[in-house]
Amino acid sequence: MIAIKTLGIATFALAAIGFAFPAAAGTRYPTNVIAEYVYACMKANGENRAVLDRCSCSIDVIESILPYERYEAASTFKQMGLLTGENSALFRESAPAKAATAELRRAQAEADIRCF
Repeated sequence: MIAIKTLGIATFALAAIGFAFPAAAGTRYPTNVIAEYVYACMKANGENRAVLDRCSCSIDVIESILPYERYEAASTFKQMGLLTGENSALFRESAPAKAATAELRRAQAEADIRCF
């Protein structure tokens, strides 16, 4: 009887640990980043179920190619490069900005091939 109670307590403890520290939860990108990408993709490509599926596929492919830190850097360079003025040139013309945006474009091209 004591062995059964110990086994039950151990099982409960392992389950509690599993809920306290969830595994990667199936994604490395934050949910809001995924939602923002899918929303912008749907705005650009149409707002229907088929496009939702394609846009969701697209961010999944990008996620499989680029770690979040590099995606975030490339997205930041891309957004900041849209600003006007000479300060924004740094975000468009520097070597790190060009490398990061080129890497993001390659990932997006791969996503387009696989999903659209």
